[in-house]
Amino acid sequence: MEIRFHGHSCFELSEGDTRVLVDPFLKPNNPAAVASADDVEPTHVVVSHGHADHIADAVGVATRTGAECVAIVEVANWLEEQGVEKVHDPNLGGTVRFDWGWVKLVPAWHTSTIAGSADAPYSPTPGTVTGTPAGLLINLGGVTVYHAGDTCLFGDMKLIAERNPVDVALLPIGGHYTMDRHDGVVAAEFVGAGTVIPMHYDTFPPIATDAQAFKAEVEAKTSSQVVILAPGESHSAG
Repeated sequence: MEIRFHGHSCFELSEGDTRVLVDPFLKPNNPAAVASADDVEPTHVVVSHGHADHIADAVGVATRTGAECVAIVEVANWLEEQGVEKVHDPNLGGTVRFDWGWVKLVPAWHTSTIAGSADAPYSPTPGTVTGTPAGLLINLGGVTVYHAGDTCLFGDMKLIAERNPVDVALLPIGGHYTMDRHDGVVAAEFVGAGTVIPMHYDTFPPIATDAQAFKAEVEAKTSSQVVILAPGESHSAG
C-alpha cells in the first residue's frame, strides 16, 4: 500500500486500482497542500467528522469522480443532501466491507460541526452540530491503517488496537484542537503500530509543533518507526 500525505489530516491510500482519500482538505482550502481537488482521482472517500478542515473538498471530489463515500450516519446524510450519490452511513462500531477490504468507525474524542458560513466554519450558529467524530480503521491490501481523526488521548485506543491490530497509525500531534505531541507519544505506546505517521500539525500557528522531537521520543520509548511526511510525499507500507 502507498500512503500519500496531502497535508493536515488528509491522506490517500492506494493499492492496485483502489484509491481511498481520507478527510479531503486540499489546495487552496488547505494551506499546506500541494495537490488540489482536481488533482486526485479516488475510488473511495472516507470522512472522520464534519469540521471544514476534514471535509472541505469531500463533496466536490466525490461528485466529480463518482467515488463511494463512508462517513458516520449524520455526516453521510449531509453528503447525500449535497448531491453525493454513493454513500455508506455506519455509526461507531460499524464496518463497511468492500472487495478490497473494509472501513470501521471507532471512537474519537472531539467535536463535529458542519460549516454553515465561510466566516465562521466551526460555529454552530450558522452551521450544524452533527453526529460524533470518529476514528477510522481502514484495511486495504491486508494492511490496517488507524486514522485517529481529531482526538485527545484516551485509554480505549488500547482496546481499538487489541481488537484490530494496527500496522500504520496516523496520529494528530499539533495540540490545541487535538492531543499534542507528548500525548501522541502515549497514544503510539497504546496502539503499538509498526509505523506511526504524525498529522494535524503545522498547518496553522496554533498547531505548530516539533515533529522531529515526537519521532525521537516515540522511537526511544516504543518499537514503532515514525515516518514524517511533507505534503505530497508518500510512504510504502506492507
